[in-house]
Amino acid sequence: MPDRSHSTAKPIRTPLSSEDGIDLSIIELFFFAYRDFTSDPDQILEEYGFGRAHHRVLHFVNRKPGLTVAELLDVLQITKQSLARVLKQLIDAGYILQVPGPRDRRQRELYPTEKGRHLALELARPQSRRIDAALKSIRSGERDAVEGFLKAMVNSDLRPQIDRLSDRRQDVDQGER
Repeated sequence: MPDRSHSTAKPIRTPLSSEDGIDLSIIELFFFAYRDFTSDPDQILEEYGFGRAHHRVLHFVNRKPGLTVAELLDVLQITKQSLARVLKQLIDAGYILQVPGPRDRRQRELYPTEKGRHLALELARPQSRRIDAALKSIRSGERDAVEGFLKAMVNSDLRPQIDRLSDRRQDVDQGER
């Protein structure tokens, strides 16, 4: 356990710098980008009495209707207890339906309702506009570098989750549902 006594603590008056061997400018850009990327949906979510966990659940259930609770837990990397509270609220409010699996009735598949699809799109639109504006500010062809960088930021053992969503996106883009 960390020592929380302050009897011998002295304030450090020099800021962290790149001389400490850390890329602080990229870290700060991530902080600011994340702050702004989440600010618009946060305002919308507040109107519904929801938070960022609700947003993530809505996003992934809408990206892959029929996603099981176990798969969602794997994607979100949260505890069953955390998901249960958020999922109950979304189900009770009519944004998500929980259906027994066709092969294993104990397995629970999650589907958005029309109301859930509408909210997911409402939350995604301002984020999409922000991303589009940022991509328009870079040179043609740099999108692949941006996507590659962001994917590389994800733990390597979890990257297949991205590929599974990408495969799903291509299926939907081609009109398969």
